[in-house]
Amino acid sequence: MKVHPELSPKHAAWIEKQKMFFVGTAPLSAAGHINLSPKGGDSFRVLGPPEVAYLDFTGSGAETIAHLRENGRIVVMFNAFEGPPQILRLHGTGTVHLKGSERYQQLAKHFPANPGARSIIHISVQRVADSCGYAVPNYDYIGDREGLDKWAAKKGDEGVKSYKAENNRASIDGLPSIDLT
Repeated sequence: MKVHPELSPKHAAWIEKQKMFFVGTAPLSAAGHINLSPKGGDSFRVLGPPEVAYLDFTGSGAETIAHLRENGRIVVMFNAFEGPPQILRLHGTGTVHLKGSERYQQLAKHFPANPGARSIIHISVQRVADSCGYAVPNYDYIGDREGLDKWAAKKGDEGVKSYKAENNRASIDGLPSIDLT
């Protein structure tokens, strides 16, 4: 493993080629559940050496949002599934900017519009580390899934808002996630 002083242009170019990434968060309570979420689509941006952001889509839960609101800790992991093996981890502190907020609007210019967008997670990167990934298998990328986009477009803004109100208010451990009142 090698720890880097910051995200380099080489890292940014490599990240841009990856089709998916994973986000890990945890509550402060030792009895709480650790969360690991796969992410995809055109949803990740390197904004500068110390900062990154990703477009967070509406989902069945909101663990990442709840954990970030409680303690801010986050790790993002990229994995090469094709080409030379490589794993890159970005440890940092994340901030949630819900759709409709002023900061969301500022950051949204970096991403394509998406009807399923819920928030933008902005991360201050404190640690950049890579490792070999020799044991990670190769996979062929076939394409992005369109299910969320179709679902959100069919529900419309009010339908998505209702879904979030019903399913995204709290984490599985009861931590507050999204307050839509």
